[in-house]
Amino acid sequence: MADNKYTPQDWEKIRKDFASSIMVNTPLSSLAQNLDGPDWPVKGKEETPASYIDLSYDEMVTMITMKGMSAAKADFLISVLKETLAFDNPFGDMVEQAAVSSAKDNQLLKNLGKLDIPETFPITLTALTPDTIEFCRLEKLGTLGEFCVFSQNMSQSVIVGGDYRRLLNALSHIDEATLAECLPFRPGAHGLHLIEALVQATKAPVPAARAQQAADFFKAEFIEIKKDLENGGSLQRHLMVLGNPAAEKRATDMWNALTRPPKKGGLFGSLGRLFGK
Repeated sequence: MADNKYTPQDWEKIRKDFASSIMVNTPLSSLAQNLDGPDWPVKGKEETPASYIDLSYDEMVTMITMKGMSAAKADFLISVLKETLAFDNPFGDMVEQAAVSSAKDNQLLKNLGKLDIPETFPITLTALTPDTIEFCRLEKLGTLGEFCVFSQNMSQSVIVGGDYRRLLNALSHIDEATLAECLPFRPGAHGLHLIEALVQATKAPVPAARAQQAADFFKAEFIEIKKDLENGGSLQRHLMVLGNPAAEKRATDMWNALTRPPKKGGLFGSLGRLFGK
């Protein structure tokens, strides 16, 4: 005990406080990464705060050592939970408060307007990491508009990192290059675009599902391109805006996955059948 920073009493308090946190079933690895600190050494979807907070201090230390970690990781676990609560608790009712917040005072929303980026754009269609998208889901941030309201009202004492901070900074400073990495945004132009969304879809966990979601959101653009191709137009003409042969190839693959009849065998044939194409 002499070498431990936290006491059993600290554990009793933090485990009771964390029991009501929305992060209780979030992987400890994700929580540690969100804090920009060392990663939690044990991976797995079951390795969450919920696996530990019902244990006494001694039981928690025993569990940690049984999983091959040193007893010193008890301090690390308590630190992760404590810092996550500091990050989580100030948010509380922010999304609900957003309903009565004045949009005219939100600089992030103003910057979206300057760039003609729709507030309704889904967070799930961004190129943010899965951990960041999961964090937004847990905080009920479904759109860029909700992201902006949430971030504008966020406690100044809260430190966020990773892709969340990248997108926040890019919107705050209108950093078009970084925005293009996070969103289907075209530097030098306004709005968001289907072609860029298809490129980003190729890096999603399930590319065809992301491409379908993009086609649904950019329905008018999808129909316009499809009609142009049916009338003899060239897909390459639409892809030239990317200025990158590799990106053009990725967008072509996604377009074909959305529009070609299913073939026997093959990745995109299977994906096409999945989405009834």
